[in-house]
Amino acid sequence: MAHEHGVDHLGPLPAFMTPGDGVVPFVTPMGDKMWLVRDYALGRLVLADQRFSRAEATKPHAPRFNDSQPAPDAVMSMDGADHARLRRVVSGAFSTRRVAALAASVEGLTDERLDALAASGPGADLVEGLATPLPLSVLCSMLGIPPEDGGIFRNWVEVLFDISASTPREKSRRRLELVDYMGELIERKRHSADEDLLTGLITAHDAGTLSQGELLTLGLSLLMAGYETTVGQIGLSVLALLSDPVVHADLRARPEILDPVVDELLRLTPSTPLSFPRVALEPVRLGAVTVQTGEAVVVSLLHGNRDTTTWERPEGLHPRGHDTPHLTFGHGVHRCVGAPLARLQLRIVLERLLRRFPDLRVADGPDSVVWKEGLSIRGLARLRVDW
Repeated sequence: MAHEHGVDHLGPLPAFMTPGDGVVPFVTPMGDKMWLVRDYALGRLVLADQRFSRAEATKPHAPRFNDSQPAPDAVMSMDGADHARLRRVVSGAFSTRRVAALAASVEGLTDERLDALAASGPGADLVEGLATPLPLSVLCSMLGIPPEDGGIFRNWVEVLFDISASTPREKSRRRLELVDYMGELIERKRHSADEDLLTGLITAHDAGTLSQGELLTLGLSLLMAGYETTVGQIGLSVLALLSDPVVHADLRARPEILDPVVDELLRLTPSTPLSFPRVALEPVRLGAVTVQTGEAVVVSLLHGNRDTTTWERPEGLHPRGHDTPHLTFGHGVHRCVGAPLARLQLRIVLERLLRRFPDLRVADGPDSVVWKEGLSIRGLARLRVDW
């Protein structure tokens, strides 16, 4: 689907995500009924309230949103002590200090991609040339996955995140292939002296902190959650910035506003439009409706970030940012553990991209901006630019 740049950057959205009341019922792609929360304050309540369970939402009898949901033993599918235990295992690797130490590596990988773009230009597809390969390289390096295996992962992960273009049987086959590969890689790394994140997970397993199943699922979850979302976020953010000539020029003139601009881009055009479903453990009043025990709720992060009762001129890109925290990385105990890494990559990409190509602009033509469709993650299939 081609999208004319210079207009709102929501892209193709299902009918139930059009503007409307704060809490509304809808039917999921799987045919189940859920509640959609589009209000910022109510969304924060659902994301942090222990009366709404992630673990219950993974049970066989629970309403289902689509067939691309995380496994029951994934960290994002657990509650309480089990969730806290798995989160502790990985949180240190994504601390502000540890992520800051990755900056030089991310800068180097970004410069390699920009060199390749410059050599083949002028003009390029930023999705294929930058937004897709960079997060994959960063994650493979961080986890300790051989660079030559990156292409394999890209094909596997893109099928698993797809909602409509691949069949459940195809997704099941790819999941088994991923698990087999990760199991083989873990066995190889068990006898190495590497200092990557996957080796750290193996150490936690050998110490009894993780089961074998949790070790496999956690390794895969970190790779999958950090790849497609960051690919989408880079493309969406560059498009939004290039479509706002005032902020674009302001950022080039005043690089010191980069951090609030990055935060605004995350708020305005998140690659993750919806939270994972949560199931009510008891009746809970949300605005004008009562969610009954056993009913499922999904929070629209996209709409919460544009709530007119919370944000001043919410559709605009404000170079000085907002004091109110956005919902793009979630809220509460399930807030995205990889948020510092995603923010770092986006910041470095924008800083070096605009410095390298100060006259960067979206290319002319109706097919310069093409949206991905049928995915649980928002993103672009193509973003052609000139300089």
